[in-house]
Amino acid sequence: MKVDAGIGTKLRDIPEQAKQLEQKGYDGLRTAEMNHDPFFPLLLAAEHTQTIEIATSIAVAFARSPMNLANIGHDLNAYSKGRFTLGLGSQIKPHITKRFSMQWGSPASQMRELILAMRAIWANWYEKEPLEFVGEYYKHTLMTPAFTPEDIEFGAPKVVLAAVGPKMTEVAGEVADGMIIHPFSTLNFINSVTLPAIERGLEKSGRSRDSFELSYSCFVVSGNTEEEFEKSKKAAQERIAFYGSTPAYKGVLESIGMEDLQPRLNEMSKQGRWKEMGTLITDEILSEFGVIGEPKDIAGKILSKYSGFIDRTSGAFPVEDESQRQAIIRTLKEA
Repeated sequence: MKVDAGIGTKLRDIPEQAKQLEQKGYDGLRTAEMNHDPFFPLLLAAEHTQTIEIATSIAVAFARSPMNLANIGHDLNAYSKGRFTLGLGSQIKPHITKRFSMQWGSPASQMRELILAMRAIWANWYEKEPLEFVGEYYKHTLMTPAFTPEDIEFGAPKVVLAAVGPKMTEVAGEVADGMIIHPFSTLNFINSVTLPAIERGLEKSGRSRDSFELSYSCFVVSGNTEEEFEKSKKAAQERIAFYGSTPAYKGVLESIGMEDLQPRLNEMSKQGRWKEMGTLITDEILSEFGVIGEPKDIAGKILSKYSGFIDRTSGAFPVEDESQRQAIIRTLKEA
């Protein structure tokens, strides 16, 4: 199992941060698109490291065109000598239309088309295939030598897709190189919805599960003191409640018989009652979304519950002691 670390977005801190994380033995560095651009930090990380993988987890796909993403993906993969993975997610309609002022279609079919369009552009650059991509959402039919990259030694980056629902998950299995399972997933949901949908997608593309990388980071509640434990528990409850308020994620709560909770969380979110929402997440619900225990038990619990399908995970455990964190990471990497 590979273990990744999230990296900050303050550009002045990235070089030292990236070097330290590589020295500690992490397999990958990942950025999220929150309040800063997710790509700029990875350029600095690539410059100041040698072997660690770099990835977006995630960049908002529909905020950009396939050509824009193809260029960014090429540049980061070429500069890092093949270490970049383009992790994409759809976001939700209000953010795409109101925050980014971009088009919103049928998200699964639009994502499928966007990834295929990028692959058509890369095929033109690396394999000299004619660029003739015409779809419902995207059209790319013009490419001249002046706009074709010359540093093509390392080819296209891997593309992974974040997904929750079965349609988007199936798209990931069909056209992506891997998938990021949303943290807001229960084991029941993963087994009954996620994995079967991936298999359907893989079957469409004629590939096997061996060629497809699955990343999943469950919620972890831990701590050496009661204060640390309660702090991590509260943070997990509030995050689960935040995700649970999203109507599109109702199916996840249905997988554990808690579908009635979704509209309550949604209504509270509209009222801005964010902290109070977390109190609705009971210990029983919390245990469905991850593992709970002392730091020394965390790695074993993760492996026991999820090792059957996880290829990589995050090292963002709520453990203050660095030696304990490293012990967890070593155990996971050796599994």
